[in-house]
Amino acid sequence: MSVRAKKHLGQHFLADENIAQKIVGSLSFKDYEKVLEVGPGMGVLTKYLLEGKGEIFVAEVDTESITYLKENYQTLHEEHILGDFLKLNISDLFTEQVAVIGNFPYNISSQILFKIIDYYEKVPEMVGMFQKEVAERTAAVPRTKAYGILSVLVQALYDVEYLFTVHENVFNPPPKVKSGVIRLTRNPKEGLAGNEVLFKQIVKAGFGQRRKKLSNSLKALEIPEALQTHPYMDKRAEELSIADFIGFTLEWKNA
Repeated sequence: MSVRAKKHLGQHFLADENIAQKIVGSLSFKDYEKVLEVGPGMGVLTKYLLEGKGEIFVAEVDTESITYLKENYQTLHEEHILGDFLKLNISDLFTEQVAVIGNFPYNISSQILFKIIDYYEKVPEMVGMFQKEVAERTAAVPRTKAYGILSVLVQALYDVEYLFTVHENVFNPPPKVKSGVIRLTRNPKEGLAGNEVLFKQIVKAGFGQRRKKLSNSLKALEIPEALQTHPYMDKRAEELSIADFIGFTLEWKNA
């Protein structure tokens, strides 16, 4: 049997074995033994993951895909087939570190990244294929059009590498856009410890009105009096680096 790609699930099955091997080969198995694949579909990545030494889990919502995986990858244990990634409590499921990998469904790709951010203490590394625009936004640098909320929130916790671009014609069905594969590696910075909520509020408010100076875009957060004449207030969010946002959050916390 084969699995029919379902538009409402954002499924585009990778049909190029070389690219599948390249994606799996981009994931390090050095520091952890558990790997969670999101959206395995017909298992084009799964089969190469199962050749490695890690204990492989998959998160899949498509019942047809789950049936296919059970029939074709019998070394994939039943209890390792999990449900909707966006609904999983990663801390409850995994007592140790778990890497994440996947040819991610395009319709939830940003949500997957935000989920990883929420569990960053558990997820030391991620290798994933996204719509090229999302991959570029995740890896974007300040003062560029692509730099925004996703860039800052991810890069505050992870080093991001844009690995390679994937053409539309290696998928079934072909998407209408190119794809990009990126790797996130949790960075050693401790600057945000305990201040993640405030950091997210500042970043989201700042980019919520990205053409305005921070003195205007942050008004709804009630800027502390000590920061109202801060040099950043005359800047726009896209002009601040990750380190700027982290430092500013700490100043805000202590104001």
